Amino acid sequence: MIKLQSNRLAELGSAIFSEVASWKQEVLSRGVDVIDLGIGSPDHGPSERVREALREAVSDPTMYGYPGTDGTPEFRRTVADWYRHRFGVTLDPEREIVALMGSQDGLAHLALAITNPGDIAIVPDPGYPIYSASLVLAGVTPYLLPLREEHQYLPQLELIPADVLKQAKFILLNYPSNPLSAVATLPFFERLVEFARRHELLIVHDAAYSEMAFDGFRPPSVLEVEGANDVAVEFHSMSKSFNMAGCRIAFMVGHAGAVEALRTLKSNIDYGVFLAVQKAAAQALRDDMLPGSSSVAALYERRRDVVVEGLRAVGWDIPTPKASMFIWARIPDGWTSRQISREILYNAGVVVIPGDAFGKEGEGYVRIALVQEEDRLLEAVRRIGEFLNGTK
Repeated sequence: MIKLQSNRLAELGSAIFSEVASWKQEVLSRGVDVIDLGIGSPDHGPSERVREALREAVSDPTMYGYPGTDGTPEFRRTVADWYRHRFGVTLDPEREIVALMGSQDGLAHLALAITNPGDIAIVPDPGYPIYSASLVLAGVTPYLLPLREEHQYLPQLELIPADVLKQAKFILLNYPSNPLSAVATLPFFERLVEFARRHELLIVHDAAYSEMAFDGFRPPSVLEVEGANDVAVEFHSMSKSFNMAGCRIAFMVGHAGAVEALRTLKSNIDYGVFLAVQKAAAQALRDDMLPGSSSVAALYERRRDVVVEGLRAVGWDIPTPKASMFIWARIPDGWTSRQISREILYNAGVVVIPGDAFGKEGEGYVRIALVQEEDRLLEAVRRIGEFLNGTK
């Protein structure tokens, strides 16, 4: 029989996600009302103005040609304007910005563009699965950087072995974090940039959740550090902050050489993002720069409060995250992450993701996505409370 699967496929992704999906289907087949707090897919759409911009664009017959991999000049200029408005960072739209089919597109392909097989890359554990999967595709060896609760999920850079640093091409981090909901401050990024300079590392910062922060906190960009463009790139996504997940549009900015490398690779793979989607994304960024503009942060802050306060009331004491659309919760004693996730689904009809789906350091935690309306979140909390109290 012809084998039609490469060996590297066995190393991609986390089997836990498939396992959770099979659990969910089994529970649904019983007729159970399942509340899915697993995958971080926004449950709202973009603003009316963005939808109108998209409607107008799709009615324009000139929008249907090949768009090109760079991103339109309009989109890249708008990204540069937004970066200046949001972070006070100046970017060259021609050399330091490239459009992407969602940030996962760029994260999946960057290692292929800037490394060689056998190189090392430093990636977080726990971390979003594509970080490690991209290294499998590129033949790059991962060094898993442990992120732990006692250090506020910030890396202990000084503990990275010297031999790793000599061979590593880049260090990838993600703040605000998926799955950890952790945040980083500008002083941390200043230390990170100095560290990267000293060890000749490229910083790859995934900032997909920068606009989803709470309690007055404003996540910084690593590019706010003076001279960071020389050692860093940053990914942003329109998916979560602007409710455009299905549109598949994002951008990478920063180090001109890395931007050019990714652009060159993608020019051999795809033809870019649908022009109408780029029009809508530019509208979303322009609207975000208007005085008094609203963001999705307030919605997720209310949802966070509902879940955190509700779970505390039923005996599950979890921390209050400062950002993201997730809650990273240490599980009660006596369970593994997978065991409790399975039992919560089978007994309470609520989907959460086991922490070890994101790496070895995730064992002992679950990730809860705030992707349902408040009444459904309250119902999920009630069911989880009944489950927890029934197991005591």
